[in-house]
Amino acid sequence: MRRVTVVVATRDRRHDLERSLPRHPAPVILVDNGSADGTPAFVRQRFPHVRVVEVGRNLGAPARNIGARLAATPYVAFADDDSWWDPGALERAADVLDAHPRLAVLAARMLVGDEQALDPICGDMVDSPLKTEPDLPGPSVLGFLACGVVVRREAYLAAGGFDDVVFFYGEEQRLALDLAAAGWGLAYVEEVVAHHHPSGSRDSRGRRILAARNAVLTAVLRRPWRVVARIVLTTARSGPVGWHGLRAALGRLPRALARRRTLPPPVEAACRSLERVVRVSSQRSSRPAPPGRTSPGS
Repeated sequence: MRRVTVVVATRDRRHDLERSLPRHPAPVILVDNGSADGTPAFVRQRFPHVRVVEVGRNLGAPARNIGARLAATPYVAFADDDSWWDPGALERAADVLDAHPRLAVLAARMLVGDEQALDPICGDMVDSPLKTEPDLPGPSVLGFLACGVVVRREAYLAAGGFDDVVFFYGEEQRLALDLAAAGWGLAYVEEVVAHHHPSGSRDSRGRRILAARNAVLTAVLRRPWRVVARIVLTTARSGPVGWHGLRAALGRLPRALARRRTLPPPVEAACRSLERVVRVSSQRSSRPAPPGRTSPGS
């Protein structure tokens, strides 16, 4: 009996899917965010084992919630249209989750490109200053990469999944904080491996703007006001990308305020310890820390 469903959210990435979908073990649910390149019909024709759900518009990261709700397995593995799981990885992940009932998020080791280089975020996770809890299978984390994570479906849905305030890019942070606040465990498990071959159709400047916007929004959603003020000030000082990010955050601010609740003291303390590590690391490298960054290895 299958224990893991692969959920892929996509939009206008038909060519990436042609490479990645054959590598996903069934069951697979693909949620299409209003593609205009014929993705749904293409997938149905070429990959009949994939369940295609068309939402008709761009829901961003919350499209994954639809796939998770439709899944009939206790665990859900997320993948992007340009990522996939190593053979046998999901069986191993399910074994780990079975053995650790408090574990809600299993963050995998992510290998990037044909060179299979380790994603730097995985290094942050290995070196996490958070202690390894005795009932968890690896270093505790407060973040993860959505294209390389297996979640306990029950916990994920109870925490609300990804939200439409942050929408996309950095969407993992708020969810990680809420799961930790609810008492769930999040851990990096090195022996579970995923692969990421970043698409060539990415807008790097646009993503930096989204990162700045979403750092502010995530802080408003969950962090103390003094932290919000620091992140806003750091973002404002970071130049044009930061200014655009702040402007973009304004339109979403009412929804963020309506959903605001602060974290339990132990989770907030963990955030602060992780941010101190990021600031020290940035000082040593002579590069400013990204506004509001909490390392996933964090």
